[in-house]
Amino acid sequence: MRIYEGTPRQNWEEVLRSVGAWADAERLKDLLMLELEGGFLVQGLQPVLSGAWSESSGSLATRVLELTDEQVAELVDAGNERRGSGAGKTPKAGPENYYEQALRIIGKYLDREKPRDLFFFEQGGSFVVRMLTGSAAGGVGHQLAEFTRDEILAMIDSAPTERH
Repeated sequence: MRIYEGTPRQNWEEVLRSVGAWADAERLKDLLMLELEGGFLVQGLQPVLSGAWSESSGSLATRVLELTDEQVAELVDAGNERRGSGAGKTPKAGPENYYEQALRIIGKYLDREKPRDLFFFEQGGSFVVRMLTGSAAGGVGHQLAEFTRDEILAMIDSAPTERH
């Protein structure tokens, strides 16, 4: 989310963690995320829920949603409140909170890189991130980063020791 209009996005770790928690709650899979001027476009596959058995039972439907900066701020506030209440001690990464943890790790990486124009997609727990970065020498260009599922899980496991 932007602190001031027109400034780069701030605190990717917290923003992506909050969007990841939302994706977990929505039971989304195979995420695709594109940074927009005022938020994000998020696409994922979501299980089709129906009251009774039908042809669509057990299938996935594509869900596309625009999350505005205001909605993302609400997700961040809700996550901070949940963790502040003691109910938010996030358990080890599993199917129920994988995106919250994985996107937090990617957000931490992005905070160091300070990118613009973020785009990433996930498949099978691995992520490819494309970002526009600039250098002190004035060069601007897109950069790719890849995080395998095993790398993400290892970074999630080591995160508690890095905090202390």
